[in-house]
Amino acid sequence: MQINDVADLKVFKIAHELTLEIYKVTKDFPSEEKFGLISQMRRAASSICANMMEGSYRNNSKEFRQFCGIARGSVGELRYFIILSEGLGYISKDMSTKLIEKTATVSKMIYGLIKSLENK
Repeated sequence: MQINDVADLKVFKIAHELTLEIYKVTKDFPSEEKFGLISQMRRAASSICANMMEGSYRNNSKEFRQFCGIARGSVGELRYFIILSEGLGYISKDMSTKLIEKTATVSKMIYGLIKSLENK
């Protein structure tokens, strides 16, 4: 699999959309969460694409796979923060479900990307 620009991949685009959604929903969180949950969710969300991008600039596909694995870990971290946000009443059940479904999609797609890079 030849990748010229990771930003052109569907998984990157969906993960970027997810990041933008996280930034939007966290705007309505209580101000006391500014340095807590807001910061953690935004960092986890943005690190998904950041790690994929950084990995694509590395020297070989093994390093790229490693960074994709880190990105997938960030998806899991974000998923928990979404569950926590719903539990704290910061987001609705509907919003939580929508965001969790998107994290599942991104996680599966990153896994597929990792598998495709294993043969390189």
